[in-house]
Amino acid sequence: MTEIINKYETIFIVDKDKTEEQTNEIVEKFKSLIASAGEIESVDVWGSRRLAYPINDKNEGFYALVNFSASPEFPKELDRIYGITDGIVRSIIVKKDEK
Repeated sequence: MTEIINKYETIFIVDKDKTEEQTNEIVEKFKSLIASAGEIESVDVWGSRRLAYPINDKNEGFYALVNFSASPEFPKELDRIYGITDGIVRSIIVKKDEK
């Protein structure tokens, strides 16, 4: 039986109060986590941006976008790790349509 692999896109926002070194460590942590469970297609670090609305009394965050391929079970685990990681303000994982 062949293994099912889906394409995903995730964006996560790191708290702007973190130092540049801490922010880079968080981004690298998630890049290596995704690479260990799947295949990274592209990483686009948007940097500091203004949030659309205040989150936890903060108006800015550090954005990173990662496109990757992984098994269908992985996004649930990735979302769990986003939730328990200090410094992650918001995150989203979207399954991309196959075209």
